[in-house]
Amino acid sequence: MTTDVVYQDELRRRPRRFRRTAALRELAAETSLNPHQLVLPVFVVSGRDQIQPVSSLPNVNRLSVDQLLPRLENALELGIRAVLLFGVVSSDLKSADGLAAYDPHGPVPTALREIRKHFGTNIVLITDVCLCAYTNHGHCGLLAETPRGIRIDNDASLKPLASTALIHAEAGADFVAPSDMMDGRVATIRHTLDKNGFDDVGIFSYAVKYASAFYGPFREAAGSSPVTEIKRFSQKIPEDRKSYQMDPRNVREGLIEAALDEAEGAEVLMVKPALPYLDVLTKIRGVTDLPLAAYQVSGEYTMLKGAAASGVLDEAAAVRESLLSIRRAGADLIVSYYALEVLEKGWLF
Repeated sequence: MTTDVVYQDELRRRPRRFRRTAALRELAAETSLNPHQLVLPVFVVSGRDQIQPVSSLPNVNRLSVDQLLPRLENALELGIRAVLLFGVVSSDLKSADGLAAYDPHGPVPTALREIRKHFGTNIVLITDVCLCAYTNHGHCGLLAETPRGIRIDNDASLKPLASTALIHAEAGADFVAPSDMMDGRVATIRHTLDKNGFDDVGIFSYAVKYASAFYGPFREAAGSSPVTEIKRFSQKIPEDRKSYQMDPRNVREGLIEAALDEAEGAEVLMVKPALPYLDVLTKIRGVTDLPLAAYQVSGEYTMLKGAAASGVLDEAAAVRESLLSIRRAGADLIVSYYALEVLEKGWLF
């Protein structure tokens, strides 16, 4: 008799009672993902009638502004409120100093003005601020040739990055998003924006960005792969970005990077990539009250697309699960190439 009573007491809590039906599961759900928490990344090129497929990113195209506008209209109708703009220029416009990054008539400033004209303040415009897509060496900062070899000149890179941010602010950006990982760039951009009257433009910082193997398809899309040799330099150029992007083995370093960017004036902190660094995302969530974003990068997207195409994964279920895992880890916002597709196909609800 005593044994039976103890046994019944142990089964008094049955968590599975909330799993029995879809309605019960919905009632007990701890994590949700709404359209306004998704940020749509887009690649913008100059000209008109340009739809340039990216071979390594299924369903992703580089678009001229006239082709981008209908896509954004669709996104707004589905509930997306924010877009992250990347500019892509032809190789003849690239240079060692990345001057095209802050050309007021470049693809991003041109797109900002047109998008703002068509949609007013109904859309949040975020612009990637980096030099990699505009330099002929593909690095995120300027290069300096020293007796010990070519290095990324952190401090010399701050001015062109700030100039790029200012051009974007003048064209209508709500947020500028420095992705270069140069030390001090958030403070420099904040100072530049403020002294030029753009104190209302925020900084959406790629605060914790790892030197990841998951960026490959993006580099094709943006034309930003590093090269090892150009005529200007007599020495070999670094073949990767490990000297300024974070070491995948480190977590505490990410906390330092996030704290520095917050102290320098960032409004939003972002972790990139997302899925391989959910632990980092959770740790940063625990030490900041700022909005926290995560970037489900091109390699994550293409892995899911590839697995779905081969029939080994249910794409809708896998994408939904991956996005919810990013939210569950602490992200308020998710930048994802799936942002539009999941809403068009009703995969979230």
